[in-house]
Amino acid sequence: MLITFIACNQPKEKQQMKFSYPLTLKDTTIDNYFGIKVADPYRWLENDTSKETAEWVKAQNELTFDYLSKIPYREKIKERLTQIWDYPKITAPFKRGGHVFFFKNDGLQNQNVLYIKENVDSKDEKVLLDPNKLSDDGTIALSSLGISKDGKYLAYGISRGGSDWNEIFVLDIKTGEKLSDHIEWVKFSGISWYKDGFYYSSYDKPVEGKELSNINEYHKIYYHKIGTGQTDDKLVYQNLDYPKRNYGVKVSEDEKVLIMTETESTHGNALYYKDLSKKENNFIKLAEGFEYEFGTIEHIDGELLVQTNFEAPKYKLISINLGNPSMESWKDIIPEKENVLESCQIIGGKIISRYMKDAYSLAEIYELNGEFVAKVQLPGIGTVSGFNGRKDENIAYYSFSSYTTPGIIYKFNVEKNTSEIYLEPGIDFDPTPYETKQVFYKSKDGTKIPMFVTHKKGLEMDGNNPTLLYGYGGFNISLTPGFSITKVIWMENGGVVAVANLRGGGEYGEEWHEAGTKLQKQNVFDDFIAAAEFLIENKYTSSKKLTIQGGSNGGLLVGACLNQRPDLFAVGLPAVGVMDMLRFHKFTIGWAWTGDYGSSDNEDEFHYLYKYSPLHNISKDVEYPATLVTSADHDDRVVPAHSFKYIAELQSKYQGENPVMIRIGVKAGHGGGKPTSKIIEEYADLWSFAFFNMGVTPKY
Repeated sequence: MLITFIACNQPKEKQQMKFSYPLTLKDTTIDNYFGIKVADPYRWLENDTSKETAEWVKAQNELTFDYLSKIPYREKIKERLTQIWDYPKITAPFKRGGHVFFFKNDGLQNQNVLYIKENVDSKDEKVLLDPNKLSDDGTIALSSLGISKDGKYLAYGISRGGSDWNEIFVLDIKTGEKLSDHIEWVKFSGISWYKDGFYYSSYDKPVEGKELSNINEYHKIYYHKIGTGQTDDKLVYQNLDYPKRNYGVKVSEDEKVLIMTETESTHGNALYYKDLSKKENNFIKLAEGFEYEFGTIEHIDGELLVQTNFEAPKYKLISINLGNPSMESWKDIIPEKENVLESCQIIGGKIISRYMKDAYSLAEIYELNGEFVAKVQLPGIGTVSGFNGRKDENIAYYSFSSYTTPGIIYKFNVEKNTSEIYLEPGIDFDPTPYETKQVFYKSKDGTKIPMFVTHKKGLEMDGNNPTLLYGYGGFNISLTPGFSITKVIWMENGGVVAVANLRGGGEYGEEWHEAGTKLQKQNVFDDFIAAAEFLIENKYTSSKKLTIQGGSNGGLLVGACLNQRPDLFAVGLPAVGVMDMLRFHKFTIGWAWTGDYGSSDNEDEFHYLYKYSPLHNISKDVEYPATLVTSADHDDRVVPAHSFKYIAELQSKYQGENPVMIRIGVKAGHGGGKPTSKIIEEYADLWSFAFFNMGVTPKY
């Protein structure tokens, strides 16, 4: 049976559009959580390789793309996106093994290309690795790099179709020859060289047919020697007592110690080290438990510099003497300050520290003993990426961007504390007519929340401007100013782009993060709803011209807010969202998210999760906003079953006139490594859908 809706109370061009939802079969699956019976009629959609799921995906995509194809300006938006995108993009250079490396994209290449040259100012550059040549459609992406200290070899990881699964290969840098080395089933791993091989982390080969959905357990660390097969790799560490823990290692720059981190969620880690001069030496624990973060910066003469939030919610830099590593002997090098310490690098014999103040970047210079030297004069309010430099050289490179400034690469002299432009992009976009303001608004409980708002200068605040509100609010991730090609479309059409810095993120340190986790997760939704109310009350927009967007944890955010305040929004765009809060921990790496979300296996947390889970709180007799869910068939981070089940439930219950649809990407994953062509196509569809359902006609 097909259900047909005819849009009546919509803009004139919408009145002629009709759409029918495919029938989604329901089964009788019921789970019992602490005496509460919860139906799960779409459980069969969790089987991502079944014929039935494939047919359902095909039917949903046919409906969605047929709807999108009838939007008159869809191709115009795609053409403008393509035009804006078509300019050279180059990353800040970095040195390793006597060579200089950087990534470059000529404009519309699907994947960035790795280049090499012998010095930074040389014009003689050559392609070292072009991932665009690894596939016909650009769906193979570089996912990790490791360059040997002597500069002879490049080990690189690739991802196919956006999956988190990686394969590692090795290239001879001088000849460009790909060696016989091939390592499979690598996931959540770096590549760290030591002598004539490298360390990496992997899982055992998954069950055939369940590669993208089976739970990831028993992470292991291996050492691979160049020229040998994977079966010969040496097992360096495993912990069979705790299958749901992950392990990562890196070799110190001086190759004297091997540093290992142990995690059981997305935040907090134990820290170990191993003396590489001793063959049979075991790992020694430096910091235990998973409450705090410990990130190593450098090893210098038996001292390990570590960035941590231990007894410092906004982070500090400490020194651990490996000869006397007890906690009582740890020394503060740079104590906790008012702003959040994001990173530290040793460059030119100094410590360059990058801070975050109200979600934008600051930087300072310190001596190795922690003595303050100077503040770095940055180009403005925005985000600094980098610095890329070496501890024995005074020159570093960083990238600076803002909501109206595409990434500009600067050359930084540590000794003189001066920056000069190294490379400026030639994009077809003039930022001068636009402005970004940072506003602060109060959430439901009175907490002050920052938000960046970008639009044309002099824009009339008449409550009629199409507005995109974006949020995330989780996993200690901060949303800092950055240029987005896709959002230019909104700005050029008199739109407002707003990014809210919700609790659950890391904008103000660990306390801000914790205030949006587990039994306080509702704070995140309240912060986002309050952002929408602020924009409406201050006449930036109205509920008829407001679109909300978020991905992954941000997809959960959008789904929850669509349920809780559907009256506030015209359009919802939840992407690759965590929509089933009762079963997320049963797939791939989902178990690691319980540190932020809690788990339905715990009674108190079950009741809390059940109250806001997007899948379980869709109501009948509610006028939902137009909704376009996006997911992908190779998403093995947030498995597509989340989005499948959510849209099936929404289509089943919603009786109104707005379209509620799903766009399912093929040979695509959670977002990482997505080809340029697919990104442009997806955003042309998203913005067309949003404008169409707000009654906005773009000026193209």
